[in-house]
Amino acid sequence: MRYISERSTDPGLLVLASLAEGPKHGYAITRDVEQMAEVRLGPGTLYGALSRLEGRGLIESLPAEDRRRPYQLTGPGKAALAEQLHALERVARSGLDRLRAAEAL
Repeated sequence: MRYISERSTDPGLLVLASLAEGPKHGYAITRDVEQMAEVRLGPGTLYGALSRLEGRGLIESLPAEDRRRPYQLTGPGKAALAEQLHALERVARSGLDRLRAAEAL
């Protein structure tokens, strides 16, 4: 498992992708990101990302369940996630095409 800081990848994108399947609290987001991306978000990174995403209106917190506060995507959050994922898909496709072309030389 790799530990990351905000400088090495985009924790916000990982959180948005995790919340795409439905509301989750912080620990569930951390576990999901570990399974999905093989990346472990530390508490400071996770809660910093949640705070920024909520401040930008991309996620919203729901009423607390016991001591856990779940978060969910907002409409603008879903749109921002889709835009970012499509951009990454284009970059990945282009990069893979370039690698294949270079190997053919």
